[in-house]
Amino acid sequence: MRNAIILAAGKGTRMKSERSKVMHTIIDRPMLSYIVDALRQVHVERIVVVVGYQAESIQSYYHDVEFALQEPQLGTGHAVMQCQQLKDAQGDTVVINGDGPCIQPETLEQLFQANEGASLTLLTAMLEDAGAYGRIVHNAEGNVTAIVEAKDCTPEQLQIREINAGVYCFKNRDLFDNLDQLSTDNAQHEYYLTDMVKILAGQGKKVNGMVIENREEVLGINDCAELHRAYRWMCSRINTHWMQEGVQIVDPQRTVIGKDVKIGHDVIIHPGTQITGESIIADGAEIFPNTVIDQATIGRNAKIGPMAYVHGTQIDEGETVKAFTERSR
Repeated sequence: MRNAIILAAGKGTRMKSERSKVMHTIIDRPMLSYIVDALRQVHVERIVVVVGYQAESIQSYYHDVEFALQEPQLGTGHAVMQCQQLKDAQGDTVVINGDGPCIQPETLEQLFQANEGASLTLLTAMLEDAGAYGRIVHNAEGNVTAIVEAKDCTPEQLQIREINAGVYCFKNRDLFDNLDQLSTDNAQHEYYLTDMVKILAGQGKKVNGMVIENREEVLGINDCAELHRAYRWMCSRINTHWMQEGVQIVDPQRTVIGKDVKIGHDVIIHPGTQITGESIIADGAEIFPNTVIDQATIGRNAKIGPMAYVHGTQIDEGETVKAFTERSR
């Protein structure tokens, strides 16, 4: 059985917003939705979202996940302690931050597989300069024994380039059986989930480190500049996929396509176009500049725009939607 805990209780003060950070939109949905979708794609059965700030806004939006309330917020370990509905669950549990929407299903699948023979597998990243990040320390057998904060590193440990990427896969029983060993004996007086590495390794249990291939997947979002960076990364990834599938996107930097859109072959998409929702663009269609298509089906060889707005409707095969036209159901 596969479970997941998404940490989404914080306010995100650097966003300078009254909304919960995880409810800020990327393309056509809150950033939290990308994480939920990725977990569902790798067959995670139970997803518990830890909420705190603006909890009701998150709970009212999502109807297919479970929730745990963290008040007050005393660290990542404390957040996991609130998820008591999972304490008797079998299998593995991924713990992931709610502000990392770029994580891909393929990476999560690899993480679950890497943890098959381990108690805990950490997602890690390799940096040329690890700077202020916590270093991943291995023993002679290659198992992880600790995450050491930069300020606590020895000169030798400061040379380590492998850092913690903040995504964890635990054997669920090992996780919940040892949460009571976490303490607040640190500068922040919080319960740190990272302390589980030393706890489990100290019991002789296997702790893995899995280096992520594309570090962009685990970049967290703390302000609107980083939100934009994630938006651009996601747009680029989606557009590249469709161009490799034979879609002619005239100017990818000025084209926005949602992750649930389906596009046929020999389609031409001109600059300034936005296609979102579960829209379908059939073979041979041409979308002219500055057109918005949302939750619509565009038939074969249809021509849309320029500057058209098509929402929640179907455009028939060979049909033309003229410039400056709105078509909706």
